[in-house]
Amino acid sequence: MSTRRVAVRRHVRRFLPLVVGASLTLAAATALGTPSLTGADLGAGTGHTVLHAEPVVLTSSTGNPLAGRPWGVYKGGYEMAWAPYVHATGTNKTLLAKIALRPKAMWFGAWISNSAIAATTARYIANAQAGNPNALVQMTVFRMVPWEGDACRRLPTVAEQASYKQWVDRMAGAIGSAHVALVLQPDGPFALCVPGRSLIPSHLIAYSAQKFSALPHTSVYIEAGAADWPAAGAQGGVDAALRILLPAGIQYARGVALNGTHYSSTDNEVARGAAIVRALAARGIRGKHVVINTSSSGHPFVFGKYTGPDPDNAWVCRSATDTRTCVKLGIPPTTDVANARWHLTATDNQLARTYVDGYLWFGRPWLYRQASPFDLNRALQLARTSPY
Repeated sequence: MSTRRVAVRRHVRRFLPLVVGASLTLAAATALGTPSLTGADLGAGTGHTVLHAEPVVLTSSTGNPLAGRPWGVYKGGYEMAWAPYVHATGTNKTLLAKIALRPKAMWFGAWISNSAIAATTARYIANAQAGNPNALVQMTVFRMVPWEGDACRRLPTVAEQASYKQWVDRMAGAIGSAHVALVLQPDGPFALCVPGRSLIPSHLIAYSAQKFSALPHTSVYIEAGAADWPAAGAQGGVDAALRILLPAGIQYARGVALNGTHYSSTDNEVARGAAIVRALAARGIRGKHVVINTSSSGHPFVFGKYTGPDPDNAWVCRSATDTRTCVKLGIPPTTDVANARWHLTATDNQLARTYVDGYLWFGRPWLYRQASPFDLNRALQLARTSPY
C-alpha cells in the first residue's frame, strides 16, 4: 500500500469515525493502470471458445426489472479477468470461469475521458448483449471527483462539476434504450465527510440518478455503504444511510445498492436493505428496492474487525475451512434471492423476496485492493475456496 493511501486511511479514521470503508481512490486506480476502454480492448477475446459457467437463475418476479431476461456477460479487455481466462487451460480455466463468465457490473469512471465515454459505453453494451437487445447489461458508475479520502478534504471545483454532468449526459445518451442495471457511486458514505457538510457531491449524484433513471430501461441503485458501514450505533446505521440517499436523488432511483467494497454477510445486507426501504417509505419515498453485492461475501466478516494488515486487500481464505477473517467468492449473480442454497433464515428469505431485486457482482475481490491490477493467484484461490 502506498504512503499516500496509508495517510488517507489514517486521516479518515482519525477525523471521521463513520468512514471506515474501502479506499478505491480514483488516483490510485489510475496510477495502478486501470485500463481505458479502447475499441481493441472491448473486442478482445470474442473469437475464443468459451467454457460454459453455471447459468444464472432468472426467476419471474412481477415488477422486478432485472428478472425474466438473460443477463449479458461482457467478454473483452476491460474485464481484467478475461484475458487470463482466455489464455488459461485445464483446472485454472475452470476456476477462472467462475469470475470471467459470470455477469458483473463493470466500473466506469473519470479514467474514461468525456470525449470517449459515449463510444466506450456503446461498445461495452454491444459486447455484453452479444446481439440480444433484451439482455440485461450491468454497469457501475464511479465518476465523482473528488471522492473517498479526497472528498473529505475538498469540494468539486466548478469545472469538475461541469465535467461530471457532461460525462453523465454522454453516457446516458449512449445507454439509450438498452436494458441496464446501474450501480451509482460505490462507497456512498464518503458523501458524509465533505468539508462544511456541503451537499455539492450529493447533488451531483442526484443529477446522475435523475438522468439515468429517465432512460426507458435503466434501473439505478444508489450505493449506501453496507450493514457495517455506517454501522448501527455510533456510525448512525440506517439514519446515516438516509443522510446519504435523500440528497443523492433516491426519489428518482429504483433503489439502493449495498456491500460494494465490504465483506458483510448477505443476511445482514438483506436486513439492512429492508430497513432502509422501510425508513424511506416512512419519509414518503415508497416502493424502493435493493441490490446486494455478493462477489466478496462467501466467508463474511465485519470490515472493522479484520485481523490482517489491509482490509481493502483482505486475505483470501487458504481453504474451505479457514476460520480467519478472509475472503471467498459469494452467491453467484441472480434474481433468485431466496433460494435454499443461500442458507438464509426464513425471516431473511421473506425480506429478500419482498425488497431485493437481485444479488449482483459489483465488488471486485480478485483485483489488488479491489481496484487494479488483476491478481491471478488471488482469483484462483477465491474460486477454489468458494462455497458456491
